[in-house]
Amino acid sequence: MEVFLIKAAQLILSLSILVVLHELGHFIPAKLFKTRVEKFYLFFDVKFSLFKKKIGETVYGIGWLPLGGYVKIAGMVDESMDKEQLAQPEQPWEFRSKPAWQRLIIMIGGVTVNLLLGFFIYAMILFTWGQDQLKPESIKEGFAVSPTMRSYGFQDGDIVTAVDGETLESVADLSKYLLLRNVKNLTVKSQDGAVRTLSVPDSLGKMLFARGEMTPFSLKVAPIIDTVVAGMPAAKAGLQKGDKILSIGGEPIYYFSDVTPALTKAANDKPIAFAIERNGEAKTLYVSPNKEKKIGVNGVTPSSELSVTHKDYSLGEALTHGVAYGYGVLRDYVAQFKFIFTKKGASQVGGFGSIGNLFPSSWNWLAFWHITAFLSIALAFMNILPIPALDGGHVVFLLFEMATGRKPSEKVLEYAQMVGFVILIALLLYANGNDLYRAIFN
Repeated sequence: MEVFLIKAAQLILSLSILVVLHELGHFIPAKLFKTRVEKFYLFFDVKFSLFKKKIGETVYGIGWLPLGGYVKIAGMVDESMDKEQLAQPEQPWEFRSKPAWQRLIIMIGGVTVNLLLGFFIYAMILFTWGQDQLKPESIKEGFAVSPTMRSYGFQDGDIVTAVDGETLESVADLSKYLLLRNVKNLTVKSQDGAVRTLSVPDSLGKMLFARGEMTPFSLKVAPIIDTVVAGMPAAKAGLQKGDKILSIGGEPIYYFSDVTPALTKAANDKPIAFAIERNGEAKTLYVSPNKEKKIGVNGVTPSSELSVTHKDYSLGEALTHGVAYGYGVLRDYVAQFKFIFTKKGASQVGGFGSIGNLFPSSWNWLAFWHITAFLSIALAFMNILPIPALDGGHVVFLLFEMATGRKPSEKVLEYAQMVGFVILIALLLYANGNDLYRAIFN
């Protein structure tokens, strides 16, 4: 219960910061353009508010439903669907009476603030805490290579030193580059000291994702089971701590990183033969993975010691590197978005439970700000998508108006708002339904 409350508190604080600043991104330009803002709310006030106070022409409040927040701008077709106000003649202080360029700035204000906020937080993280890097040369025994990477000429024991000719600063970034970016070649150093450059296909990221090879290069960890999760398929089949996995479904297992790809490759809904070695004796057990192709085992920790390099940043360096880091996060988030439209990707979509689980089980400010920066950038991208009811939907209509000189009718905007609202509710139910399904079925 304590862990749940800590994670919930971090989630609510993070969302509160992001929502308030996002809505300020709409509020401030609206006021600058002398547009009346009737409400400014953190969370939604369905039926009642936890707090509200009117200051000037604006009611500031906190709702009870923590699904976001909003500003109600006079004369705008939004989630309030205030048709009575829209039926009246236009007033000079209303949103609809303002020039299209002013309305566009008001609409993109929230996304802009979230994007800049993410960059700023990353910069302050680098300035305050610096950055730990795992240099390639610290992996003295080289990497364990996934089956797909072996097929392109990479070998166990290779050490990746450069990506597309750029020196690899930290091996922690390697999987991200291969899964989400269009890498063309890798420079590797083998155990005998030979250096070679190998090409990889443009479709490598999709192949790795489809085959479950989320760590194409990983630390060399012997395929020995360290932990068996109670109630999971491995425990039910009789696998034990200390068992060495020799093969899965006939696929040889060299390192623990080979386990997930072998499970992904195995046939669905059929027990899989696990050849193991236990106390010097060979055994075969049959395991039936769950629907996510998981069996509930963890491997032992790496045997080799790793040397982590710490790097500090001046304020100027932190600002420059923070923007670059934030841009990389945005680029990778956009790149991985395409996986949502695959069967496997759709099954991984999560709601508030998944977001809450991103936070650590004990309060950690470094982790909190890292996750908040990521969520801020993700929120910026999601909000600019051209879906009616989101900021991006309003932007599409405004760009149409600016290009054609014709303003869409309020009826069209109202119907688009309703369609968008239905889409958002459906996505919200689906994402949180996935969380509930995973919680029930482990």
